[in-house]
Amino acid sequence: MKKFIVPVDFSEQSEYALKVAASLAKRHDAEILALHMLELSEAFISSSEVNQHQQMLFLIKLAEKRFSDFVKKPFLEGVQVTPIIKHFKVFNELNEVAKEQGADLIIMGSHGTDGLKELFIGSNAEKVVRNMDIPVLVIKNDWDDFKVEQMVFACDFQKENLPAYKKAKAFAELLNAQMNLVFINTPGDDFLSTSDAYDRISKFQNLAHNGQEVEIYNHYTIEKGILEFSEKTNADLIAIPTHGRKGLLHFFMGSIGEDIANHSKIPVMTFKI
Repeated sequence: MKKFIVPVDFSEQSEYALKVAASLAKRHDAEILALHMLELSEAFISSSEVNQHQQMLFLIKLAEKRFSDFVKKPFLEGVQVTPIIKHFKVFNELNEVAKEQGADLIIMGSHGTDGLKELFIGSNAEKVVRNMDIPVLVIKNDWDDFKVEQMVFACDFQKENLPAYKKAKAFAELLNAQMNLVFINTPGDDFLSTSDAYDRISKFQNLAHNGQEVEIYNHYTIEKGILEFSEKTNADLIAIPTHGRKGLLHFFMGSIGEDIANHSKIPVMTFKI
């Protein structure tokens, strides 16, 4: 991984993400693309009124100055940082920036959301996880030196998760971390007997050419099972695939990956499938 995108909104959380990006960049000789998205409406930008045009230019210059000062952090010394400013806060624009720049990973800070606010609005991290084609690393806390010794990879071990597993495995190897594999078995229609679960896992392992042990962990919900298992194994990072569902499909079905990214206290890395 040679290029990381870090969305910057001048918050504490975006500074946490910058710290993690700096830590990884120093170890792997990578470049940080610090991205700030201005919240200017298209009507405001396209206005022909002189006063509004002057006000818009003033706001852009002010944001550029604040952005420039924000990325002058001591922990970024010796790291190549490229500032990028976009005029709209449109999350699918991140994909365009990632493709243009050849970025490998998004690293972003988040404080998460709960309750009705989550249901109707969602966190910025959740929106990024939903829209991005490249992996997203979500950071909640301050890390002076980002190190991962224990990493959990959770999925249902269906064939569609194979690319995500391979990317997670490569990331674990990059960080020299132990990757623990877990299948969360829940009651209801998705319940599998032990033999059926191991049969599915065995087929997945054959496709992945990997014989690493997978723990079957029983819980009432997948999300709580993953969080509990991660706490039990003292995980430093949770890696999980996400479908990135949108619109009504997302409203009614949701995404386990987004929920984990929203609610986990430790860093979460998502892989779009």
